[in-house]
Amino acid sequence: MAPVAMRLAAQSLSDAQPVPFWLEDPGKPGALPALTGTEKCDLLVVGGGYSGLWTALLAKERDPSRDVVLIEGREVGWAASGRNGGFCAASLTHGFGNGLARWPGELPKLERLGEANLDAIEEAVARYSLDCEFERTGEIDVATEAYQVDELHEWYEEAERLGLADGLTLLDQDAVRAEVNSPTFRGGLWDRRGVAMLHPAKLAWGLKRACLDLGVRIFENTPGLDLVAAGGGMAVRTPYGRVAARRVALGTNVFPSLVKRLRPYTVPVYDYALVTEPLTEEQLASVGWSNRQGLGDSANQFHYFRITADHRILWGGYDAIYRFGGKVQAEMDHRPETYLKLAEHFFTCFPQLEGLRFSHAWGGAIDTCSRFSAFFGTTHQGKVAYAQGYTGLGVGATRFGADVMLDLLAGERTERTELDMVRSKPLPFPPEPIAWAGIGITKWSLARADANGGRRNLWLKTMDKLGLGFDS
Repeated sequence: MAPVAMRLAAQSLSDAQPVPFWLEDPGKPGALPALTGTEKCDLLVVGGGYSGLWTALLAKERDPSRDVVLIEGREVGWAASGRNGGFCAASLTHGFGNGLARWPGELPKLERLGEANLDAIEEAVARYSLDCEFERTGEIDVATEAYQVDELHEWYEEAERLGLADGLTLLDQDAVRAEVNSPTFRGGLWDRRGVAMLHPAKLAWGLKRACLDLGVRIFENTPGLDLVAAGGGMAVRTPYGRVAARRVALGTNVFPSLVKRLRPYTVPVYDYALVTEPLTEEQLASVGWSNRQGLGDSANQFHYFRITADHRILWGGYDAIYRFGGKVQAEMDHRPETYLKLAEHFFTCFPQLEGLRFSHAWGGAIDTCSRFSAFFGTTHQGKVAYAQGYTGLGVGATRFGADVMLDLLAGERTERTELDMVRSKPLPFPPEPIAWAGIGITKWSLARADANGGRRNLWLKTMDKLGLGFDS
């Protein structure tokens, strides 16, 4: 980074508060009491992020008489569900390209199920009056290099061949810059219906309220400490008590699973984001963005960015940080060197906004697996279900995962449970120090590919053949 660019980037961060923008909202609800003593229920949901909240809500919708308890280690929505960029995607496969590479024969069905899932989220937002700033504006995959333009054209042609191009629009350089004005944009692919923008924390808080209204019993500041068989069901011990349940659904995602054999299948990756102060009318006019789409560039080390309801720009991604040992640690939630890098990249993308300052800077852990998309299953003779490994695409896909877990716990054969995506699992990550070394080589190789016209070296080609990867 040039000294002048570094100085300007640093100045833009001088007032940034080291807290997630979304969680500072004055509408944040108060915490519910922790669980004390012994509780019994039909279904225990562990985890108060999107995965657990959707599971509890859908369980009550399926059977209003079912007694559902949800426990959350801190407060509902405090972790990845309240800290993300607010991109709610229809894709269940971490994008079209990843789905095509892993489940080509199943992709049309996966795309249809994903679209139905996003429709159902939109319907739930209306039915339960979830005040989460839901806008189905779509997302533009932006090309900033010539080879990325070619890749977007190839994806579009493949989508056309599979009958999946409805709602997709290829944009040339002039067209994409007419949507959002950046001198770095060379082209784009606009998915007009497949992504919604929303306020992530408000979605979590709204789901919490909806669950309570349906009779779900929620206990916050109540981590699950261990999971054991108990009589004909299961029991989870908590700091001040215990919950006995006929069935258990695990929605802990990045946090260590109560089923220890599942832990090698995911690693925690730290992702970081910045939010600007509100743009003036003049600044808004300089970037356009009147259609308010989400955007993501097409590099391996990609940025995601969107405009908020009060005309701020959220700018995140690029660095995906893995720490040796794979532990979730609060001190990793902030990384000034990444904030500085993101700020410099922001002003490269939007030089007309020089002088704009960032109001918030934060990070947090998400779970990634080697196939970049969620996996599912049961343990303890079908009494416990899990869904994890969403790899940054959980805002929308967790609702689908909740349906899968409920299907599995009910022992039902459904279109969802018959999917190869549901019946298969990713390869686990190797133990340390192999995991740390392999992830490091992969990250270096991805950065090198971005700098060399997208050309993938032997390491990445081998990983591709093995179906392995590392992403956020």
